[in-house]
Amino acid sequence: MKLTPTHKYDDIINLPHPVSQSRPHMSMSDRAAQFSPFAALTGFEEAVNETARLTEGYSELEDEQIDEINHILNHLAKHLADRPEITLTYFLPDAKKAGGSYNTITGIVKAIDQIHQQLRFENELSVSFYQITKIEPSISSENSILQE
Repeated sequence: MKLTPTHKYDDIINLPHPVSQSRPHMSMSDRAAQFSPFAALTGFEEAVNETARLTEGYSELEDEQIDEINHILNHLAKHLADRPEITLTYFLPDAKKAGGSYNTITGIVKAIDQIHQQLRFENELSVSFYQITKIEPSISSENSILQE
């Protein structure tokens, strides 16, 4: 097939490019953004990632474990002036879905709040009594806490 030249646009082909007098010139990146793909399902990827995020189930404590935690909390209350250091494992419920995570921290106990049922650390972290799954006194605090 042979192309034959047409002179259809000869009248406008050499005219200057039109520039708007009322609107500012658009940058190349802004022009490109007009043609970029859009997210038809806004939030879909976040929802998929949230669903894929794993949580652990809470394991109920045995009566012996609860008694041991209460025993250590009572002794901690008596020795707060000694600034006891403990390692605490607690269950933190997930804010968005069922389950949560087990966390372990080591710190110096600042207060035991009987009214709000919380154990407070010097770093301002507070843990509810109901979230505690295990308390281990540090080596330096162990003798004073567990000897009574």
